[in-house]
Amino acid sequence: MTLESGKKVGLVAGWGDFPIEIARALKRQGHTVFGLGIEEHADPILATICDEFQTFGIGKMGAQTRFLRSRGVTEATLAGKIFKTRILQPRYFLKHLPDLLTLRFFYSIFVSKTKDRKDDTLLTTVTNLYSSQGIQFMPATDFASHLLVKPGNLTNQRPTKSELKDVEFGWKMAKEMGRLDIGQSVVVHNQAVMAVEAIEGTDECIRRGGGLAKSGFTVVKVAKPEQDMRFDVPTVGVGTIRTIHESGGRVLAIEANKTIILNETETVELANQLGIAIIALAD
Repeated sequence: MTLESGKKVGLVAGWGDFPIEIARALKRQGHTVFGLGIEEHADPILATICDEFQTFGIGKMGAQTRFLRSRGVTEATLAGKIFKTRILQPRYFLKHLPDLLTLRFFYSIFVSKTKDRKDDTLLTTVTNLYSSQGIQFMPATDFASHLLVKPGNLTNQRPTKSELKDVEFGWKMAKEMGRLDIGQSVVVHNQAVMAVEAIEGTDECIRRGGGLAKSGFTVVKVAKPEQDMRFDVPTVGVGTIRTIHESGGRVLAIEANKTIILNETETVELANQLGIAIIALAD
């Protein structure tokens, strides 16, 4: 789905470079961008790119939707990481003084605890909250499809036959972890799982797996079997390659057409320098 040029679009921005890329893409396409930065997450540089930008606490979703509605925004997109490790800290949600609309939608998750706190549960609740206020979320990749990696070997270095076996093995494991909504990445060495990504995120998963495998491991990162492209799309970049190298890894396998690769030229160049293979495969 694409929007005709000149539309008003809301950008809910979390951590990282992805929201910056999306803001720039929206501006190139002629849209008026109202940026809504999540406190302790969003990069301040967004204020220089968006037509208007304000920062809100994560529990102020009533204020967030009022900000967008008052500007005539009916379509929005979500980009960037939200650190779940922070959200699930004791009393974190109360510390940010959630407003009434947020409390109404998240009561069953954080107060009565009748619902789980899986990523899909949390993010679907966010989209339902915004939808109740007349704002529909669209996939950020609709505005920057060039960020989705194409199939093939991206680097000069190619996986060995043994490493390809690890990729195939890890792919099955990662897909199952995604189906269970646990995480997107696994670290594999000699067809054994060294680490599975959970709440800690990809980089910490890689470090933990590297501590067990010591050297020569493979990282596999995939989309969920029923990936909702509106949020939680697998993302890699320069930081991922650095972490793999520092932890002793040799291969990064990602899912083509469903994984965002930020700063692809720089990421591939760094991988070439460090002797790390990046391969993008279709399911």
